[in-house]
Amino acid sequence: MPIPPAGTTPPLPPAPGTPSPPPGPPTPPIPLAELLAIKDLGLRRIAGPAEAELLWVHTSEMADPYPYLLGGELLLSAGVLLTDPDHYVGRLVEAGAAALGFGVRPVHETVPGALTEACDRQGLPLLEVPPETPFTAIARAVWRLMAEARHRELRRVTRAQQALATAAARPDPVPAVLHQLAAQLGGRAVLLTARGEEVHAAGRPLPPETAVALSCLTRVVARERPGSPASATDTHGGTHLSAYALGGGEGLVLALAAGQRESGDHTVAGIAVVLLSLLAAPHQGADAAGRSAALVRMLLGADPAAVAPLLGAAGPWRVVHARRTDGTPADALTAGALGASLGTALVDAGRGGPEAVRLLLPGTGAQGEAVRPLPEAGGITPQPGWTLGVSAPTPVTALDAADALAARALTHAQATRAPLAVDAPVRGLAALVPPEQAAAHARALLAPLTEPLADTLRCWLSLHGNWDRTAVALGIHRNTVRQRVGRCGKLLNADLDDMDVRAELWFALRRG
Repeated sequence: MPIPPAGTTPPLPPAPGTPSPPPGPPTPPIPLAELLAIKDLGLRRIAGPAEAELLWVHTSEMADPYPYLLGGELLLSAGVLLTDPDHYVGRLVEAGAAALGFGVRPVHETVPGALTEACDRQGLPLLEVPPETPFTAIARAVWRLMAEARHRELRRVTRAQQALATAAARPDPVPAVLHQLAAQLGGRAVLLTARGEEVHAAGRPLPPETAVALSCLTRVVARERPGSPASATDTHGGTHLSAYALGGGEGLVLALAAGQRESGDHTVAGIAVVLLSLLAAPHQGADAAGRSAALVRMLLGADPAAVAPLLGAAGPWRVVHARRTDGTPADALTAGALGASLGTALVDAGRGGPEAVRLLLPGTGAQGEAVRPLPEAGGITPQPGWTLGVSAPTPVTALDAADALAARALTHAQATRAPLAVDAPVRGLAALVPPEQAAAHARALLAPLTEPLADTLRCWLSLHGNWDRTAVALGIHRNTVRQRVGRCGKLLNADLDDMDVRAELWFALRRG
């Protein structure tokens, strides 16, 4: 019976209800060529194919060792009871032996020719073991090669774990983890829904037939099916396929395709599954049932102030608008990761288009440690890869106004290339004017302006009359900014170069 080397960990038992797989090797398999390359052993392949992988070493002088083989062995024998080479080799091949090592002397002076012919005919590698090489030396060499392979595997898995963890800390963690996973496995990594719809992908594109096979494998582990396994594997045209269900990912599946599968690939994929499950899972800062109840009550006409406690806090609240710094759209998973960083599950991803991601933060928001938070931002810190606009604290009954203020703050942050801007609460002399009177004055003063003109004037004034920054913030040409601001001056019959006029207009635009 083959015995694994000391210090190895046996494989975990299969889950209840699943068929038991054949016993796996304690360490990565060893190519036969590596054993033959050890000159001190003096081994020589004299028959059979050159390629084979060794999982065990076993010595037996039985006429039929079939009942005691697991498969993948290098069987060592001196041929004490060898009478029918063809039947003997056939039984070894049937048992799945990887190779036969035949020791010459004292039983046989040379390897029997009939044995050589049988190994060639049935495709079993045959090694000649010289008299001066004990079988124990061969076994020791195989175990040493296995220990070295195990060490290489552990180092590779460790490096992959570090690379995946680094990718998970990036502003776009889900695509970054998939890209790193595809690089580590030398293939393609795809995040799919339970119905086979692609969410993110990285690595080399697959041929259409292989992509279909991978999609079919995805449905095997989809959580929508009762009793679905957590993982599944297959091959298609020489490509190794695997699929893993993500825990807490709302039916998401990680699908992998690689040209060759190494022993550590399953471990690397397992690390990625854990990271992606955490990244894809909804943030648990507020109870999901409470959020659903709040939504239902508001749709049925309840007072927002009455349902706010179900969302995790009664107030005050802040609205945050966010856009990717590089201008790329934000999908739901990336937006969810931003929400988790800011400490909220109340996220509107904007359907992955150019719209800003909107977040609702109860209380003062999350406190960051790496970057000192702005005091007026309620502890919210800049987020790498994002530009943020934050509203002032507001009661739940005035969130629509806070949404507009957050949008203005985001526009200001983009124009000034700042990672975060805050629409600060009213202070100073402006706070002395009652809000109702201020709003009435603003409506009367700004009545001649259309909404696009008012927005342009507001942005231009907030940037101290800088034409270029206003154009960048609004996404229009600087000449268009000049034309709109000039039109505002004519409609208002005001000199916009006058600081008093600017101050009054700014006051009105802030209250309008």
